[in-house]
Parts: sequence; C-alpha cells; structure tokens
Amino acid sequence: MKNKQGGFTLVEIAIVLVIIGLLLGGVLKGQELITQAKIKNIANDLNGLSAAVYGYQDRYKKFPGDDDQAKARWGATVTKEGGGDGVVGATGVAALLDCVTTDKDVENCRFWQHLRLSGFIGGDSASTLPPQNAAGGVLQVQAGALGLAGLTICTPNLLGKIANAIDAQFDDGKPGTGQVRGTNDPTKLGTKLGDTDAYVDDASTVYVVCKAL
Repeated sequence: MKNKQGGFTLVEIAIVLVIIGLLLGGVLKGQELITQAKIKNIANDLNGLSAAVYGYQDRYKKFPGDDDQAKARWGATVTKEGGGDGVVGATGVAALLDCVTTDKDVENCRFWQHLRLSGFIGGDSASTLPPQNAAGGVLQVQAGALGLAGLTICTPNLLGKIANAIDAQFDDGKPGTGQVRGTNDPTKLGTKLGDTDAYVDDASTVYVVCKAL
C-alpha cells in the first residue's frame, strides 16, 4: 500500500502568507511610529530650548554660558563664568565639542550648567554635559553655524528622514537654505553654509541640523 505524500494545501499556504504579511506590516508600522516619536521629541527639544534661553535672558539679562554674573549668583558650583559680551563662545565653532573633558569650561558647555542652575532645564547642576536628543546625539549651542547668525542650536546624529522632517517642520526642508540648515559633515559647522544636496534617506547617512534661536 502506497503512503500518501503530505504537503500544504493552497489554503494553508495562503494563510501562512497572510500571517507573514501581517507580521511584516506590524514591524514596518512599529518602525515608523518610532521614527515619528523621535521627530516629535527632537522638535520639542528645539522649541523647549528656545523657551529656556528666552526665559533666562528675560530673568538675568544675559545669555546662559555668557553670563558674567553666574559665579556671584550661584557660588562655587560655577567654576568658570562667561565673558558677558553677548556671544556664547567663539563665533563659528567648527565641530561638535567635547563638553565632558576637553571643552567643558568653554561658554558653549557652561551654557548647559547655567540653564540647569536657573531651573530652566533639568539635570545635574554641576554638569556642563549637553543633553542627548532622541537619536542619541548630544546637543550643541554656538554663535553661528552653517551660515546662520546669532545663537544657534545644533542637533546631531539624525538620519536623513528625521533631518528632513525637522527642517521641513521649522523651515523649507532644504539643508543649505533658510533658518534651519543641515550637513552630513559635523567637522565643518563653522565653515560651510549647509549641504547643497537634499537630505538623503539611506538609513546610514547622518546629519547635524542647526536652527537659529
């Protein structure tokens, strides 16, 4: 007597394909939700920081980091205060700073401590370390970047899709123009106007996006 060879019926194969499709759809939808959450958080960072700076300036008549009365106001917690010249750090800082060790006493890093001491942002008031964005990059504030003038906030480590969304939300969506600009070369923040090409969404190229406050 011959054994019947087992196999999947067309109905069973169709059910398996439907299940696989649902799983893939769920994964892709989950990834999109994560990306949208990152975009929202980064946009909130930029809005919140603008409000914090204006609040500090309104209260103390100084920019955080540049505040030459910080030591008199908060005492020994402030190991170095600002110059009081109305500019945070040197104009056109070229690259992302190391606020942990090398650059921790420059005004760009003291900026974060002054905001924490004043209560406008949270965190350890003794720390000059910038907060992280939702993409794992550390924020940087400087006097001008990518052709922007005045106090500017830069948020790094953004994939092309996120960088484009942030730029489009606040400005024109183009990395080389407007009041929001971007570059995939974080070593040239002070020497270029921003990338001339559109943001590339290839899941590997990362950008620094800078916005004038």
